[in-house]
Amino acid sequence: METKTLNAKCLCQKVSVIATDVKAHVDSCHCSMCRKWSGGPLLALDCGTQVEFDGQQHISTFSSSDWAERGFCNNCGTHLFYRLKEANQYIMPAGLFDNLEDAEFTTQIFIDEKPRYYDFANQTKMMTGEEVFAVFNDEA
Repeated sequence: METKTLNAKCLCQKVSVIATDVKAHVDSCHCSMCRKWSGGPLLALDCGTQVEFDGQQHISTFSSSDWAERGFCNNCGTHLFYRLKEANQYIMPAGLFDNLEDAEFTTQIFIDEKPRYYDFANQTKMMTGEEVFAVFNDEA
């Protein structure tokens, strides 16, 4: 799968990011935690493990589960990442990055938790929470 290097900054520009192994597609998570965290479905990129931050003192984290934590700028509140603790894998909001015109929307996860008040028109792969955890457990 093709990967690329992307740069980003939070709203106040106190935190900058260089992600060097980004998968070139956008996915969406409809789980209740992501919706609460982002105010809607989380549109995100799998940025892998090769992520560097400048302005680390401005990053706060919240352990949202036994397996993941969420990071944000403690000055402006910009959501920076969802990180799988064991794999050190960063899932980052697509809106953090400016140049994604060529990115394709490919997968929606936790589709069984998606509320009925919205739908995406894109044709994507759809996975329930059970299917996501089955894949996650197979990779562990």
